[in-house]
Amino acid sequence: MTSYNDHVIAEFRRHGGRVENFGDALILLHHIGARSGLERISPLMALPDGNDAWLIAASKAGAPDNPAWFHNLRAHPDVTIETPSGEVPVTARVLEPPERDAAWQRFLEASPGFGDYERRTTRTIPVVRLERR
Repeated sequence: MTSYNDHVIAEFRRHGGRVENFGDALILLHHIGARSGLERISPLMALPDGNDAWLIAASKAGAPDNPAWFHNLRAHPDVTIETPSGEVPVTARVLEPPERDAAWQRFLEASPGFGDYERRTTRTIPVVRLERR
């Protein structure tokens, strides 16, 4: 996965936030490893949520467990994202029902792949709101 992510990150930066097959729907999430303390970068689809917030889904393509970045955000919620407009300091907040359910519906409407991810797993896929600090 790292080489694929490295390719997506490079394309994101090379083309001002546009990535083939994703358009401008991606952000680069800079997060700190919960155990290692090392900075990581994960390209993620994000939905704007007002002027100063973004929604991300911890889908991990329908895997039975949450992605590492989700655990990292719970340990270190103050992070930075790269958007097509530049870097933004944000604070991550895991959404609880019914706010999570409404946000998840937005992901289902934005991309049918999220419905496939939901069908592949028994877990409730978390949704995180990234709010500008």
